[in-house]
Amino acid sequence: MNPKIDEFLGRAQRWQKEMAQLRKIVLGCGLDEELKWGKPCYTFEGKNVVVIQGFKDYCALLFIKGYLVSDPAGILVKTGPNTRVGRQARFTDIKEIGKVADALKGCIKEAIEVERKPAGRGKVGVVVAAKGGVKGPVKGGVKGAPRGGKVAVKKKVANAGGRVKKKAAKA
Repeated sequence: MNPKIDEFLGRAQRWQKEMAQLRKIVLGCGLDEELKWGKPCYTFEGKNVVVIQGFKDYCALLFIKGYLVSDPAGILVKTGPNTRVGRQARFTDIKEIGKVADALKGCIKEAIEVERKPAGRGKVGVVVAAKGGVKGPVKGGVKGAPRGGKVAVKKKVANAGGRVKKKAAKA
């Protein structure tokens, strides 16, 4: 346990119990604990996996690459209407965390596996044609796309997990 996180939780004016419970769950999954961006951040082999966040109306566990994590329990939500990458599990009460603890652990373990995979292997993120280059997460880049060039979505293809990925081609 990182003393900087102990200090952070001690200073927190809201969601202290909830954030402490999320911390316990995350540390139980074997992640390393650091303070980044003024928030408790949990890493695997130096790669950011999840961040504990406190907001006015809720506290959250942010999955950095949440778009790559399957969510059978339906606990992850987009952080905003234009979000492409991150997903949050949001809570307003410590009891809510207890009810979905097993699902949270499953999501965390899957997020660790996402980081364990070598770059360029795995699911492809969202690709949007845009002037000036690729927008949105693209794990390992888009084959054949010029750096800073235009990329257009060519077709959707379902992978073995049933998720849809988009193949891209030069625009």
